[in-house]
Amino acid sequence: MSSELLSPAEMSEADRLTIAAGPADGIALMRRAGEAVAAEVLKRYPPATHVHVLCGPGNNGGDGYVVARILAVSGVGTTIWASGAPRSESDAALAASECPIKPRPLSGFDAGSGSIVVDALYGAGLSKPLSGDAAKAVDTVTALRLPVVAVDLPSGVSGASGEILGRAFRAEVTVTFARKKPGHLLLPGRGQCGEIVLADIGIGDSIIAQLAVSTFENVPDLWLREFPVPAVDAHKYKRGNVGVFSGGPSATGAARLSAMAAARSGAGAVTVLSPANAMQVNATHLTSIMLRRTDDVEDIKAFVGERRPSAFVLGPGFGVGERTQAFALALLGSRRPQDASAAVEGLVFDADTITSFREAPDVLFQAANQPNAPTLVMTPHDGEFGRLFPDIAGDNTLSKLDKARAAAARANAVIVYKGADTVIAAPDGKAAINSNGAAWLATAGSGDVLSGIIAGLLAQGMPPFEGTCAAVWLHAEAGSRFGPGLIAEDLPLALVPVLRQLFDARTAAQ
Repeated sequence: MSSELLSPAEMSEADRLTIAAGPADGIALMRRAGEAVAAEVLKRYPPATHVHVLCGPGNNGGDGYVVARILAVSGVGTTIWASGAPRSESDAALAASECPIKPRPLSGFDAGSGSIVVDALYGAGLSKPLSGDAAKAVDTVTALRLPVVAVDLPSGVSGASGEILGRAFRAEVTVTFARKKPGHLLLPGRGQCGEIVLADIGIGDSIIAQLAVSTFENVPDLWLREFPVPAVDAHKYKRGNVGVFSGGPSATGAARLSAMAAARSGAGAVTVLSPANAMQVNATHLTSIMLRRTDDVEDIKAFVGERRPSAFVLGPGFGVGERTQAFALALLGSRRPQDASAAVEGLVFDADTITSFREAPDVLFQAANQPNAPTLVMTPHDGEFGRLFPDIAGDNTLSKLDKARAAAARANAVIVYKGADTVIAAPDGKAAINSNGAAWLATAGSGDVLSGIIAGLLAQGMPPFEGTCAAVWLHAEAGSRFGPGLIAEDLPLALVPVLRQLFDARTAAQ
């Protein structure tokens, strides 16, 4: 599996372990990296009049010297602009010594139209803002609109957080090695990378396994083995039973979107739990989705005892206030060891539920941390995240990945920190970054559909982290494939071809 994302520190350790294991040494890895970048340049830009290779003093610059040597040998006009000499006797110094091109100082960098830039200045390991000659080089390249091929990561982008440190190159292509880094997927860095090419330079899966990586790209390989396939003897309640709470008569649509998504994702039985004054409105619009009056906590207890639901969605269109708090706390207390047969396995809190606890987040967290509480998934966007975790949200030293992890640990919940770079984090520190989202999903009701998909997969027995990751990917993939014109009502049906593809892949792997 190659879905692991390596922090800059983990990538350095992977290099070290590979070199220690042999037979490849540091310069061998550097040569392979440079060869991979040079191959991309030659393949993608055959008519380029000239290639300017910008080399830093470290290993990223060493890769650049290899690139320049290969391009020159291939007959490509090549100039090296160096920001400093490599450290004596380092692998980068050896790579520089093997390159026949004499470097020029980066301070004099100039380029003509029609040329290509290879950015081998600093890569993923940069930890301070780009400045001086490097910043000027970014400005020059940007002004001339020159195509950039970045080595590992565009210089100026943090490999750990995706933050732009001062200035950064915007690449057409980024060639990285062994595994992607968080900065390739987190915004705004993701927007600087262009197409990402993952090159194999000889760092094997066994080396990556030694790192005990806990950050992943959210792709099907991460969770496909857990994706539910109905048994031959399955009936509707074996396939999972989901309850979705509806708001009042003027706010019922969000719950119905969520309920339909839960059903489309495979839950065998889905019930909209409606207040009495909205029963008629909901009944008018529901067919395969069941309907039940639910006005208070006692009604919730009766539903749990009679129907034994395995998952709930609370929040979409439900309203903000004490009633929402009471329902949320009742659900968190609905799993008891003395009646495991009636256990509620998963809760999805979104929208109004999150906002309802903005003045008393610890009340929610304490309930979620009680022994035998159901698994909790929360799906905040930026504003909701800030309401529930104001100190974490306001800490500018933390990346979005760090923030999601800290929130998950505090709340004892799987956190879906939504956005174009959605992060899914579990209380144990495991996290995934989603990368298949599309702007079409920025439409009212889209988040309600996501909550329903999550509940549907949890109800079918997917583990909380894997089920939530699968739901986020499914939601994004359906939206991406549908494309322009998408509205939330389209999403449940748009799931069908994506589900079919996953079902086929899952059964083929059995």
